[in-house]
Amino acid sequence: MTLLTNVRLFSRRPDDQAVDVEIAAGRISGITASAGSPVETAGETIDGGGRLLLPSLGDVHAHLDSNRMGQTFRPHTADGTLHGYIMNDRENWRGGERSVRDQAAFAIGAIIASGGTRIRSHAQVDADCGLERFRGVRDALADHSDVLDSQLVAFPQAGIVSEKGVRDLLDAALSEGADLVGGLDPLLYDRDPVAHLNVVFALAEKHAAGVDIHLHEGGSAGVFSMEEIAARTKSLAMEGRVTISHAFALSSNPESEVRRVIELLAEAGICLTTVAPAKSVLPQTLLTENRVALGLGEDGQRDYWSPYGDGDLLRRTWQLAFTNGFRADAAIEHCLDIASRGGAQVMAGARPDGSALTEDARFGLAVGAPADFMLVDADTVTSAIMDCPTDRDVYKAGRLIASGGRLLGGLRLD
Repeated sequence: MTLLTNVRLFSRRPDDQAVDVEIAAGRISGITASAGSPVETAGETIDGGGRLLLPSLGDVHAHLDSNRMGQTFRPHTADGTLHGYIMNDRENWRGGERSVRDQAAFAIGAIIASGGTRIRSHAQVDADCGLERFRGVRDALADHSDVLDSQLVAFPQAGIVSEKGVRDLLDAALSEGADLVGGLDPLLYDRDPVAHLNVVFALAEKHAAGVDIHLHEGGSAGVFSMEEIAARTKSLAMEGRVTISHAFALSSNPESEVRRVIELLAEAGICLTTVAPAKSVLPQTLLTENRVALGLGEDGQRDYWSPYGDGDLLRRTWQLAFTNGFRADAAIEHCLDIASRGGAQVMAGARPDGSALTEDARFGLAVGAPADFMLVDADTVTSAIMDCPTDRDVYKAGRLIASGGRLLGGLRLD
């Protein structure tokens, strides 16, 4: 058993009482008021030093195959259109200074050191790269399996209908270890939503895989695609195994229509992810009320799409609060809930049950939950998000895996 002493559990006030946390078999086995003096235990004792105990975070919408963190800065050259971004990435991705596997490992190290213990990454599969990028990310995630929960999406970035051979490549990727099959704007990019979604869901059914579809489509186009996705999800009884990423239609339609679509998504058990964009803010309150799982991701990190993103998930949590314009502590704390428990629910396909984070024995900071957390020197949850202190101790299954901005004993490259 491990005993973590003198920590403040998801504190809302600087003077909140400290607690001691017992950890056994990688899970939280007890939480009691801090004894205030050294406690004898048969196992390891860790002095938390009065620091704030936060749940670990997750990047549940990453693109590890395209990041350029730690490489020589490259000026942005895309033309600003979706197709232009895709083709610019295709033209330049081979010019990176590391292999896909090594560069993905660099990003994984940064994400874990920031407090992340789970990643769902998309990996591009298309007529240009074949399975090269997919295999690089797959192998990098496997290299970190002892410190990370991960899922991998075979992602047809350049479309399915518009490029020959992509269906077979997706099929092969699923046979080689992909957990989910992806998709991209079936109406506005591939111009054939029926064919696009038929391929995605047929492959998911064949391989007993999940689905995670990028949906940048706004307005009525986005609503149409969501309706089609929901219909297929229900017909195949895939509740909890389908995710819509971005879901911009939920911020570009009248409120009555948004409410109707959210109820449809909830009925089908569809999860959502957001990357906290400056525009297209999702209606978090409505999603919570309807028990739709919502997770946070960082998307790309300093890649061929944009120079933004540094792997710091606590900073991305700040961005989620900032883009929503939140000021109240409760609203800002809920952003941390999305970045932590929300992402875990998305990866597990679980519908939120309305319990408090400190009472959730499956995904939270309660007895029975995995001992996946971080310790930060901060007064409150809100101050931790606002200040983003860099000195964080990150634990996976009760074991210290990162400290001071570095993954311990890991494969992160300098």
